[in-house]
Amino acid sequence: MNKLEQLKEILKTLPGAVIAYSGGVDSTFLAVVAHEVLGERVLAVTAVSPTYPEKQLREAEEWARRYGINHAVIKTNEFDEPNFTANPPERCYYCKLALFRELKQIAAAKGDWVLLDGANSDDLSDYRPGHRAAQELGARSPLQEAGFTKQEIREFSKAMSLPTWDKPAYACLASRVPYGAEITPEVLKRIELAEDFLTALGLVQVRVRDHFPLARIEVGKDELGLAWDNREAISRKLHEIGYPYVTLDLDGFRSGSMNEVLTSKQSN
Repeated sequence: MNKLEQLKEILKTLPGAVIAYSGGVDSTFLAVVAHEVLGERVLAVTAVSPTYPEKQLREAEEWARRYGINHAVIKTNEFDEPNFTANPPERCYYCKLALFRELKQIAAAKGDWVLLDGANSDDLSDYRPGHRAAQELGARSPLQEAGFTKQEIREFSKAMSLPTWDKPAYACLASRVPYGAEITPEVLKRIELAEDFLTALGLVQVRVRDHFPLARIEVGKDELGLAWDNREAISRKLHEIGYPYVTLDLDGFRSGSMNEVLTSKQSN
């Protein structure tokens, strides 16, 4: 039995599922497979707030429509939580705690439906306080249970002709702000505008790390040349957005690079 069959067997045991659905590689794959197994007994829920770019919402809505998946959009209020806006290393825990509390209420309203997220096996090797919040509120991670790695999810997604199979890795906009620096809607909008401009230039894997007044740009290592060739346009636009200083990170994109400054004690 391959991992896709294992995943379907896990899903078959569920009376219904409410899925935390961002429109990314993992949650789209999970939502499509869950819909194939459970049909109308699946609800994909996307949470919107200043941490979630409008472009991502449009894509999530499009994929849900394309595959006939029941889809709901809710607004979350993580900015009402001081432990989120203060941006400690466990910031993601407080954000996801607020999200999964709302999703749990939606699942409870469905009766005995189960709350699911798209965490995969690779997530176990990184600092993921948000996953702890999901577990505390009873969410299951069927991709993890079936042993899927990120690369395997992409491979199965490609075989299934899912449009997200080669979608760049994505994390919420708050992950671009150094720990300890206050998170505000204005900061996140500045980041969103900068990243939208960079992707419009043809750059695919992009992060604008907001060390204000400095913008530290991460792109895929194979895209460093393209970024350098467009350096004057990039500098001009990011100055216009509000960054006095603009720099290109020569190490390229690294998922979770803000965690590199954490000590082992902070990340436990």
